[in-house]
Amino acid sequence: MTKLRCASFSDELNIIDVESTFTRGLPGFNIVGLASTSIKESTERIRATLVSKNFSFPAQKITINLSPSGIPKSGSHFDLAIAILIILQKENLDDFFVFGELGLDGLVKSTNELFSLLLFLSTKFKNAKILIPKALAQKAAMIPNIELFAVENLDEAVEFFSQKNYDKFRISSIHPLFEKALVINDEKFVQNFNFEYDFKDVKGQEKAKRACIISALGMHNILFEGSAGSGKSMCAKRLVYIMPPQSLDEVLSASAYQSLNSKDTEFSSIRAFRNPHHTSTKASIFGGGAKSAKIGELALANGGVLFFDEFPHFSKTVIESLREPLEDNKILVSRVNSKVVYDTKFIFVAAQNPCPCGNLFSSTIACKCNELEIKRYKQKISQPILDRIDLYVAMDEIDKDDKASISSKEAYEMVLKGFIFQKQRGQKEFNAKLKDEDLQKLCLLNDEAHSVLDTALARFKLSQRSINKVLKVARTCADLDSSTKIEKKHILESLSFRIRQ
Repeated sequence: MTKLRCASFSDELNIIDVESTFTRGLPGFNIVGLASTSIKESTERIRATLVSKNFSFPAQKITINLSPSGIPKSGSHFDLAIAILIILQKENLDDFFVFGELGLDGLVKSTNELFSLLLFLSTKFKNAKILIPKALAQKAAMIPNIELFAVENLDEAVEFFSQKNYDKFRISSIHPLFEKALVINDEKFVQNFNFEYDFKDVKGQEKAKRACIISALGMHNILFEGSAGSGKSMCAKRLVYIMPPQSLDEVLSASAYQSLNSKDTEFSSIRAFRNPHHTSTKASIFGGGAKSAKIGELALANGGVLFFDEFPHFSKTVIESLREPLEDNKILVSRVNSKVVYDTKFIFVAAQNPCPCGNLFSSTIACKCNELEIKRYKQKISQPILDRIDLYVAMDEIDKDDKASISSKEAYEMVLKGFIFQKQRGQKEFNAKLKDEDLQKLCLLNDEAHSVLDTALARFKLSQRSINKVLKVARTCADLDSSTKIEKKHILESLSFRIRQ
């Protein structure tokens, strides 16, 4: 028995061993292992190709097994691996992943899903050796963490495995994005130097800008509340540009998730920004479908920002369904035929008016809402959801004397300094995504900070979740000051961003 490796994507990436056996008996060619119609059709395609290219087709009973057999497989990219196993049945083949569809003329073709498979494979396997169609080589060569080899036709593929002259077919290239990576503790990060949306465009709103800097560094959720035109959306759209640099794995994961959204992806130094409309369906936001578990907006925002404008106008079902993704940083999309888990480590940003008419905070325009209307409007956001918000900002009223202050570049430099400080102490996760057991080790308070926190606990009756969020925000404030311990001013600043009910 000989074998090569391939991969298939159903609910998640599955590594598939393509095995072959040749036994005496009536000549036959069967593929087993829950192969779809697209794979079973390859039997005739491979037979015709081998005969037309003057390769001998064994007069034996050929069985191709796709292991593990309990996972459904689909796609025509198994063609090349199966053909190689038949032609070189007596050869000792090295451990390679092989992808490619065969044409009847012997050409090795790419498929629509192949780039997505390579992206996910690069996040799951380091330095995997992969043989691909030459047509995809230029684009696939930009993916780090893998060794790529490319062939144009079946003859070259046979030469590749029989003569083992791998260097002849090796493809090597470095994406410009990864050429000047920032190295911290031997880990590479991709910096963003694009500030298309600049905080210099936001006049006034100093507290909101400070909240954005804290949020960017620690990945803390924010709720902006203010009158129409006060700058809520402007701050939200600029937040993604000042977030810390992405690791190579984060860049790859973002591209892989985008590819699941049927997008022709390119690597980007800018983190994901998703802004679904309040009329969006629950399935489009959380993922799902009639039969298969499709990716939704929450997963597509992984590593970046998910922005809900006009937050109370989203359906009650959508708002309440945010509880688990915001708490667990993952979401399970479950359907009859499939179940898949997506990561949801993003900054959740929500914006809302203080009342239905939006003028409750205004000193110049009278609010037209009565107390009952305001109460109903506020009650659309439940306490459990508010508990998952780290930073609350009541937007200032617009004044003619408001001026621009900090730019996005300056804000990013502050965030980057704090990010390097985090990494140098060996921290892997963002502060907002730390597990509760990590808080005692990382959130060290001095005596004054302890005293202030104890007073706040007694006065505000904070829940355990709220206490942890106060500590996480304070940890981020301390990181911005490059302070090993959380000080009194950091606790006070963290408490100043708590929602007052």
